[in-house]
Amino acid sequence: MDSDLRQNHLIHNGITIVTTIVMLFLLSACGRKKAPITDAITNRDSVPVMITRDVSTYISDSGVVRYKIITDEWRVYDRLDPSRWTFEKGIYLEKFNNDLSIEATIVADTAYYYDQQELWELRGNVHIENEQDEQFDTQLLFWNQKSKKVYSDLYIRIRQQKRIITGVGFTSNQEFTNYTIKKTQGIFPVKEDENDNVNEDENEDDNSQL
Repeated sequence: MDSDLRQNHLIHNGITIVTTIVMLFLLSACGRKKAPITDAITNRDSVPVMITRDVSTYISDSGVVRYKIITDEWRVYDRLDPSRWTFEKGIYLEKFNNDLSIEATIVADTAYYYDQQELWELRGNVHIENEQDEQFDTQLLFWNQKSKKVYSDLYIRIRQQKRIITGVGFTSNQEFTNYTIKKTQGIFPVKEDENDNVNEDENEDDNSQL
């Protein structure tokens, strides 16, 4: 009799242990949340909210037309930090004055516009022309519309009516009429047969001042 009671007790304990193990396993499995399938497919932050191709449009500020943009592709990312417009297939931009005359044109291989900061970042073969027919060439240019300043820390080449100036570092107003080169490298006269292809490395050590 004692043997039967002991055997039943062992069986009961064994069932209790197995049940406990199974319950712990199930609770552990339920506690592990699976990542949503959509997270594995795409990240919403990196998806543009708008893609427009073959763009030719005017942009107004306070009801006045200020800019014209021409680009092959315009993407708007509203959830990136910071949010931005991207023009990775190149951009042509015209800036108008109050009389709607073109006061500057800008061309670049790539452009980013950070809408919250009102800041343009222009990259690759950046070429600007102002109302005085002066030409500015660099590989990187920032244009802050809030401060109305343009600047770059890279090499820049400026072609004026009678001379060409090269240097490193540049600041200007956004009309490109009042500007300064931080470190002038060379000043060259413009010849009548000037083909506008001055070697950027020529007279690199010339520290002539404006």
